[in-house]
Amino acid sequence: MSGVLLLAAAGTALGLPGVGAADPCPDVEVIFARGTGEPPGLGKVGEAFVAALTPHLDGRTLDTYAVNYPASFDFLTTAEGATDAGAQIAAVTSRCKNTQLVLGGYSQGAATVDMLAGVPPLGDTVGEIGSAPSLATPFADKISAAAVFGNPAARFGTPLSTTGLLAGRAIDQCNMDDPICSPTGDLIAAHEVYEFAPYPQEAADFVAGLLH
Repeated sequence: MSGVLLLAAAGTALGLPGVGAADPCPDVEVIFARGTGEPPGLGKVGEAFVAALTPHLDGRTLDTYAVNYPASFDFLTTAEGATDAGAQIAAVTSRCKNTQLVLGGYSQGAATVDMLAGVPPLGDTVGEIGSAPSLATPFADKISAAAVFGNPAARFGTPLSTTGLLAGRAIDQCNMDDPICSPTGDLIAAHEVYEFAPYPQEAADFVAGLLH
């Protein structure tokens, strides 16, 4: 349960004036898709990113949503993550008019964000891993910022930072030695570094600058 919901429940139980009727919507919600092979949840990179972002919020409430998808080596299911994240965006947008949404993903999770932004995760070969419709413009406009790590699309010259519906609102973190996101990368171990400095903090700094 989010801190907002806990506060509202406590206010109702204690009879505090006005608190029980507080808006249950967080000020900020991070929707994050974990990487391949990680157990359900935000994943290591998602957790590190949220931890780095939290100090920037200055008392604003934060909730997180872990994208529900297999994150398996059957990459045809990547589209399931995009569909689930899109449904969560629609739900929050309709329920919480003032909640600022932040999208994020690591590795295969970054590919789900690519799909929502209308960016083919593997260049022109998106059909090989399935796809999902991009966000409708009204929902895309509700995304305050996005942060992706080890994004396959960056290898094909289409990083989220400059491509698709979220261009200008996204940071695309890629270690130059990471072959998943860098065309010159040749060290697979470099794909495992994104939970460590400087990547979560750099992404959090960027995202915080787009929140109000």
